[in-house]
Amino acid sequence: MLDFVGHHRSEFRFDRRLRALLGGTRSDVTRQVENGFPFLPAGCHLELDRESSEIVLASIRSAVPTRWSAKVTELRELARTHPDPSLTSFLEETGLELEDVYTGAKSWSDLCADAGLPVLPPGPHEESLRRACGRLLHVDDTSRIEAYRQLLRRDEVPVPGELPVPDARRLRMLVASLVDKAVSRSTTLEEGCALLWGHPQVRREVLELLTALEGRVTHLATPLGGRSDVPLAVHARYTRIEVLAAFGIGSGAKVAPWQTGVLWAEEARADLLAFTLDKTSGQFSPTTRYRDYAISRELIHWESQSVVRADSDTGRRYQQHAERGSSILLFARNRSDERAFYFLGPATYVRHEGELPMAVIWRLAHPLPGDLFAAFAAAVA
Repeated sequence: MLDFVGHHRSEFRFDRRLRALLGGTRSDVTRQVENGFPFLPAGCHLELDRESSEIVLASIRSAVPTRWSAKVTELRELARTHPDPSLTSFLEETGLELEDVYTGAKSWSDLCADAGLPVLPPGPHEESLRRACGRLLHVDDTSRIEAYRQLLRRDEVPVPGELPVPDARRLRMLVASLVDKAVSRSTTLEEGCALLWGHPQVRREVLELLTALEGRVTHLATPLGGRSDVPLAVHARYTRIEVLAAFGIGSGAKVAPWQTGVLWAEEARADLLAFTLDKTSGQFSPTTRYRDYAISRELIHWESQSVVRADSDTGRRYQQHAERGSSILLFARNRSDERAFYFLGPATYVRHEGELPMAVIWRLAHPLPGDLFAAFAAAVA
């Protein structure tokens, strides 16, 4: 009998010792320990008591690589037993998260290249577009994932004018998100599509990323009713780029910046209100720390910009939107360092207090899921 579970230093790697003994990946070793080593060769026996198993499992979990070089080594070792490993299989076997791969300016393609795995020939803006892949980590609704997937699987460059309006807007949402840093204001959407399709490794990476994202969808998103041309789903997350593209604001490959919290989309006859709930960061001055939070799953407390009077054109539009035939659409995020906003859907005016700013109560057409309500209600504290 061998006793090899003792009081080792924290950097002792049980995962490496057991992988050398048992073979397989870290995930395989974890399953062996959890299940009492059911796959040992005939005549072999390995037994750990409960305390020892917990020590070993804790060591294995803490051994998840953090340095880029360690992640490269993990992928290289995985490729020895799993030829052409996918992004999803790499995450499953290593215990890493997508955010561990898309760190800094790195991407899955960079990891593959550094590990010596084959990648497709680079395009002229390879570095910029690879870096942009990490800006899609918020995508969390199956309809958008499938739409992006169908577009990227096309061998030929899609022609926006030949697509139905919702699909053309989804195409712009995707293209603008990826080529934003590589194009100018004058670049047409057609040119942006050609640019993206000229980077086959980036398209392949995004397809792998979409599969990984599909596995972590947590909310059942609801299509935005009454606006079939706007491809947004309630309770999914979107960047400002995607929101503007979804509403057909502008037409080029680069979406004009939306830097304020409110936008009147005149053609769509909709007020788009994007707000951050936790304003304790240094990015908000005392005069812009508006009190925005969830009162209940149906009611949102929101404060307008500090220049809005109740009897101004904007103030009256908020109060009379239903009579005027315009919409109020809410987008919220927890913190300012989050790139994407949860789309809370349409809302109707209930009442307001004061002005400069106006404190408005909105009623949501779609109640918040429980976890979002808990997070958004906490903002009032």
